[in-house]
Amino acid sequence: MTSGDPGAGGQQRRLGADDLRTLFLFESLDEGQLNWLADQGRVERRNEGDLVYGEGDSAECFFVLLDGTVRLCRTVHGDQVEISRTAQRGVYGGATQAYLGDDRQYRNSMWALTDAEFFVLPAEQFAHAVRTWFPMAMHLLEGMFIGMRDTQTLIGERERLLALGSLSAGLTHELNNPASAAVRATTSLRERIAGMRHKLAMIADGRLDGRRLHALVALQEEAVERVAKAPTLSPLATSDAEDELTDWLDDRGLTAGWELASTLVGGGLDVDWLERVRVAVGEEDLEAAVRWLTYTVETELLMREIADAAIRISTLVGAAKQYSQLDRAPYQVVDVHELLDATLVMFKAKISAGVRLVRDYDRGLPPIPAYAAELNQVWSNLIDNALGAMGGDGVLTVRTLRQDDWLIVEVADTGPGIPDEIRPRIFEPFFTTKPVGEGTGLGLDISYRIVVNKHHGDIRVTSTPGSTLFRVLLPISPPEPPAG
Repeated sequence: MTSGDPGAGGQQRRLGADDLRTLFLFESLDEGQLNWLADQGRVERRNEGDLVYGEGDSAECFFVLLDGTVRLCRTVHGDQVEISRTAQRGVYGGATQAYLGDDRQYRNSMWALTDAEFFVLPAEQFAHAVRTWFPMAMHLLEGMFIGMRDTQTLIGERERLLALGSLSAGLTHELNNPASAAVRATTSLRERIAGMRHKLAMIADGRLDGRRLHALVALQEEAVERVAKAPTLSPLATSDAEDELTDWLDDRGLTAGWELASTLVGGGLDVDWLERVRVAVGEEDLEAAVRWLTYTVETELLMREIADAAIRISTLVGAAKQYSQLDRAPYQVVDVHELLDATLVMFKAKISAGVRLVRDYDRGLPPIPAYAAELNQVWSNLIDNALGAMGGDGVLTVRTLRQDDWLIVEVADTGPGIPDEIRPRIFEPFFTTKPVGEGTGLGLDISYRIVVNKHHGDIRVTSTPGSTLFRVLLPISPPEPPAG
């Protein structure tokens, strides 16, 4: 039954000024105001079980209960949650904010638990009465509602900046490691190349004939190939191989053989290869040849280190681009696993050594249309809260799965859990359990609005001591693109 329906039997009646004065909302109005309300309003009935008005529908009317019992409900995580139940005469609901002039929607749903009767005033007339009769109160209410909304917007932007700053600091730290490694390796490489030139001059001073010099160059090429394919040895195997090479070098009078041995083993070279070098150049030029070849191995190892550092930097920059979505359309088809991995890269510096990260992805999930950058903000809020809850010690699990037509992303932690008494409030704006100055209380509120309002999805939470699980449900095939 719609809000404009006069009720059972199609009968419609009106209240007089004396009747309206018995309602606490109108008891202080003068005779002229009461008569105006009596002319503008009407009485409507609802049968037991009827929906009086529905959450999200256009707010057409202001309702005052005259008789019966009603309940108010809000949709929370896809479920209807009762927030109030009353039979008190004079309680009101519906277009309660019509006087603000905003795009009006019902903020909750009202159901008739019994046959009920209401005084109904069209939203426009209710708004006119409040603005005209109570100008001072109107200014105060506007200041309160609009001020709170603006404050929420400003603090939300500030929270985004703080989160971005925190992630940027972590990214800078992560980038600094491979960048510093590349700088160190480049400095060492310059020294090794200078050493190679010096040793090559000693080798090629006329003591080696062309045949031996060609053989030495061939061994150099072989050393380069071995470095590229060098196996990773266990610490014990590495120590044994270095000892064997050191003994061989010491036996042939090479100085500081132990320094050469670690480099040669790292390049995958062994005693048999060194014997071939000895045969190729002879005993008198063995040390110069071995040191020249060792420089070759070192340069290859250093260039590989520089290449690895460059790849790490490129990977981090790619993850940052994926996270920020700066070069992407705002609404696009995305793989949630790429978004999750990009977010986790951004959080790498905040995941302490005591936290074990578990990725449990269903790689068979299809890409979905979404606002990628905003979903990354949701993952950031959930992961940041999980890490904060665990305090540096625990298991962070990020899981994806499919349930019917929903793609589900789960973020779970092994922290102390969310107390039952505050769990219903965690998605409220400005609600936070953090100390003053450490949290704005908008992270989960922003996440809820991104998932529910923009993606037509849902966020649900279950929590017990040692296990808190947030589930983000996203439609695999949204019925229509969300409003921008």
